[in-house]
Amino acid sequence: MSFGHVSQRQVALRKSAGAPPLRVSPEMPADTAPMRVVLLRERISVMNGTLYKGGVSMWSWVAHRITGVAVLFFLYVHVLDTALVRVSPDAYDAIIASYKTPLVNLMEVGLVGAVLFHALNGLRVMAVDFWKRGPRLQRQML
Repeated sequence: MSFGHVSQRQVALRKSAGAPPLRVSPEMPADTAPMRVVLLRERISVMNGTLYKGGVSMWSWVAHRITGVAVLFFLYVHVLDTALVRVSPDAYDAIIASYKTPLVNLMEVGLVGAVLFHALNGLRVMAVDFWKRGPRLQRQML
């Protein structure tokens, strides 16, 4: 028995894996069944708290991208404020003085954390990609 594009085997596999059942009614037109299945899957994902179901690996990927952009932004600002010394030494001194605030000190600690996470996660990604046992051990490396 098949409902749209969801076969009885797929339903049985989902049930044996402990996944929530996909509810697709048999009276639904065949051309809308795949769309309904996708919508139900998205609704299930949203109910679980996130739109994606990647787990820890997905959040590691997201954090890797965010820390990469943050480090890139810091490098851009660093090059700009260092180049300012040639244009206007007084403006450079004013900018450097503004960096001696508690907020900027907290941001520097965050930068160190971002660089460390990005570097260590990058090593983990390289191990998963290039090490023969990497894909099997990637959960332990998180």
